[in-house]
Amino acid sequence: MTRLPDSSLHILIVIYSLRGGGAERVAVDLSREWLQAGHRVTLVSRMDDSHDAYALAPGVKRIILDHDAASRATGAWHGLVALVRRIARLRAIIRQECPDIVLGMMSTSSMLAILAARGLPCKVIATEHTHPPAQRMGRLWRWLRRKTYPHAAAVVALTRDTASWLREQIPGAQLAVIPNAVHWPLPMTDAGRAEVHASRPNLLLGVGRLHPIKGFDVLVEAFARVADRHPDWCLTILGEGPQRRTLEQQIDHHGLQDRISLPGRTDHVGDWYARAQLYVLSSHTEGLSNTLLEAMASGCPVVAFDCETGPREIIRPDLDGRMVLPVGDAAALADALDTLMASPEMRAQFSEQAIDVRERFAMPRILAQWQALFDQVLKRRTSGGKA
Repeated sequence: MTRLPDSSLHILIVIYSLRGGGAERVAVDLSREWLQAGHRVTLVSRMDDSHDAYALAPGVKRIILDHDAASRATGAWHGLVALVRRIARLRAIIRQECPDIVLGMMSTSSMLAILAARGLPCKVIATEHTHPPAQRMGRLWRWLRRKTYPHAAAVVALTRDTASWLREQIPGAQLAVIPNAVHWPLPMTDAGRAEVHASRPNLLLGVGRLHPIKGFDVLVEAFARVADRHPDWCLTILGEGPQRRTLEQQIDHHGLQDRISLPGRTDHVGDWYARAQLYVLSSHTEGLSNTLLEAMASGCPVVAFDCETGPREIIRPDLDGRMVLPVGDAAALADALDTLMASPEMRAQFSEQAIDVRERFAMPRILAQWQALFDQVLKRRTSGGKA
């Protein structure tokens, strides 16, 4: 990879863990790219590598923040003490490592980073990887976000909608919008292809955590409404989570056990995208949706609810995908699926245009946006201005 047009920096990333999730994978991807670009990268996590779902690139330094059981104590008082200890520990790490940039990945890590680095000669960049109104966050953390974010050199949102919410709710925050880069090409293996089986020639695919916010119950209901009209189609939902039993019961209720499958997680999602004739995003809310980007980069025509943030900044309606309103409405989703399942011509048109995301969200383009932000915040420090 070509080196970024800037002198070498030391970037310290703060994150809870690498145990799985979009932000965690972004942290691993960015750390690898920055390392290859000639920067020094340190990653600080609360959880050790026994919980990792993603592997850091060799050369990225890893520091574990929490070393004792007290840091995971329960109860309000113990939690507050643990928080203070965690901030002190992180501050000691920052003082020792002397980074140019401290990057908090997700809300709580961002707040910890801002508090720990206060007064130190580094610039803290906070990031929001979900849309804040959809987050479950305690009153203390919501208060801390309002108090801490104005002290960050920048707060990065994945979408314009999230940036608008932050601008309204947190006056004084210095905002930037940098989306995630699309993963392309995705790894494909013979073992993965063997795993991709379907009970019908045409595959409708959904990918994500089996959680109510992903709307897979709505997707199952929508598919049930059109299944009889499209007997050559089946539905597969990849992922795992707390809603599995509820979804299984729903599938049994509709008698669609031979048409809808829940295989769980897979390391070969690229093979599933390649096999699918249509990808559907049924989420009630999204940050940006890495799976939607991956599906489109793989040439999948897509259908998605026009939910808060994410899909509307990826899909170009009726050019490379179909947007559905109202959000969470099974009948509206069924109508959109019905139209596309019945029209190979429309699917082919969407597929041809969908692959533009490979360029629109390409890693070099996203890295250039990060570099521009680094240049901006470091210039403020050099000129003596405030963040």
